[in-house]
Amino acid sequence: MELSKKIGLFLGPMLFIVCVNLPFELISTKGDAVIAVALWMLVWWITEAVSISVTALLPLLLFPILNIIPIAEVGANYGSPIIFLFFGGFVMALALEKVNLHRRIALTIIKLTGTTPNKVVLGFMIATAALSMWISNTASTVVMLPIALSVINLLIHDADGFTQKDQNFALSVMLGIAFSANVGGVATLIGTPPNSVMVGLLENEYQIEISFLKWMVFGVPFATLMLVITYFVLVKWMFPSKGLRFNASKDVIKTELEKLGPTSGKEKMVLAIFGVTVFLWIFRTLINGVFPALGLTDTMISIFAAICLFAIPYNLKKADFIIEWKDTSKLAWGILVLFGGGLALAKGMSVSGIVDLVANGIAQSDISILLTASLLILLMLFMTELMSNVALVAVLAPVVAGIAIGLEIPILYLLIPVTVASSCAFMLPMATPPNAIVFASGYVKVPQMARAGVILNLIAVSLLILVFQFVLPLLF
Repeated sequence: MELSKKIGLFLGPMLFIVCVNLPFELISTKGDAVIAVALWMLVWWITEAVSISVTALLPLLLFPILNIIPIAEVGANYGSPIIFLFFGGFVMALALEKVNLHRRIALTIIKLTGTTPNKVVLGFMIATAALSMWISNTASTVVMLPIALSVINLLIHDADGFTQKDQNFALSVMLGIAFSANVGGVATLIGTPPNSVMVGLLENEYQIEISFLKWMVFGVPFATLMLVITYFVLVKWMFPSKGLRFNASKDVIKTELEKLGPTSGKEKMVLAIFGVTVFLWIFRTLINGVFPALGLTDTMISIFAAICLFAIPYNLKKADFIIEWKDTSKLAWGILVLFGGGLALAKGMSVSGIVDLVANGIAQSDISILLTASLLILLMLFMTELMSNVALVAVLAPVVAGIAIGLEIPILYLLIPVTVASSCAFMLPMATPPNAIVFASGYVKVPQMARAGVILNLIAVSLLILVFQFVLPLLF
C-alpha cells in the first residue's frame, strides 16, 4: 500500500474525531459534525485510501449517529431520481458495448473523415467525443486505443522508421483521444458523472430542473468548440506532422470494419432503442405539452430504455435478450453510490447551515462577481488534476451554490461553469482515466501531456469565464 494511502487511511478518521470533540463551536453542533464528516470523506477521496465509492457511504452511517439527518432521509439521497437517470444511461452504454455498436460507430466516423494524417487525428477525436456523450469516457478511450495503436504501428514499421513527424502524429492521436473523451462527456447530462452530481443537487436542494435538451443546447456547442481548439493546439501548434504521408491507415480502418462483419440484428435493435430514447429526451417538453397526463421526466425515459433492453426479446423462442441481469456485473455501481454520497453530503451542508453561512459571508463582503467566478473555475479545474472530479464536485458544489446565493446571482450561472471545469483536466495522467490510459501506451510522456494540457486548461478557464458572463444569462 502506498504511503499516501496509509497516511490517508488514518488521517481521515483522526480529523473527524478531533473536529467532533473540539472544546468550542466553529459553526454549530450540527455544522461542526458535518464539517467533521466532510473532512474524513475529503481525505479518503484525495488519497483514495479506500474506494471512493466506499467513502461515499460514510454519511449513511455517520449522519444518523451524529443527529444530523435521520437515516431514512440520508438513504433517500442514494435513491434520488438523478441516480436512476444515470443507471438507465449505464444500461444503454452496456448494450452498445455488448453488441459492439460503439466500435462500429467509431470506425465509421474515422472512415468518413479521411485518411491523411491530420484527418485521421480529427476522425479519432470526433469518434471518441461522440462515444463519450453516451458511454463512459474510460470505455470510449479503451475502444479507440487499439485502433490508434494499429495506425501508429504502420509508421513504426515503414521505410524511414519512427521519425520525429511520426512521433508527433502518435502524440496528437493519443492526446487527442484522451482530451476528446474528457470534453465529449460535457455535451450531455449522462456523459460525465459531475454533471449528474450538479443536477441532483439542483433538483434535491433548490427544485431547479435542467432538461436533457436544455443542457445539450449549452453542452454540445461548448464541447464542439473545445474539440476544435484541442485539435488545432495539438496538430497545428504543439505537435505538427506536416508533410507526413501514409495511405495504409485506410486499410487498417477497412480491415477493422470487415472484422465486425455486416450490421447484426441486435445492433440494429439497440440502435433503434437508443434513437427512440434520445428522441424522447430531446422532445420531452413538447410531448408533455401535447400529452400532459404523461408527465415524462428524463429519468422515466432513461428507465424506459433500460427496461426495453432487458425485456424486448431479440429471439423469443431462444429467450435471447439484448441485456441480461448478469451483464450488469460490468455496470459502474460504485459511481451510483458515489452520487448518493455526494447528494447526502450536500443535504448535510444545507440542513446544518453551512451553505447559509457561506452565502451570508459572501453577501457581506465586497467581492467582484466576475473575479469570484473566475477564481472558482480556476480552482476547480486545477484541483481536479489531483483528485476525482466527481468527489470534488460533490464537496464543492453545495459551497458554490451558497456563494451564488451570497452574490445574489442565479445558482445555475455559477454552478454550471464550475462543474464543467471539473471535466476539463488535460495536464496530468492521474487527472482522468482517459489521460492515464493513453499515458500507459508509452507514446506520451508527462512533460508532453503537461505542456499541451496547461495551454488547454487555461483556454478552458477563459472559455468558461465567457460562458459565465455572456452565454448562461441568455440560456437560463
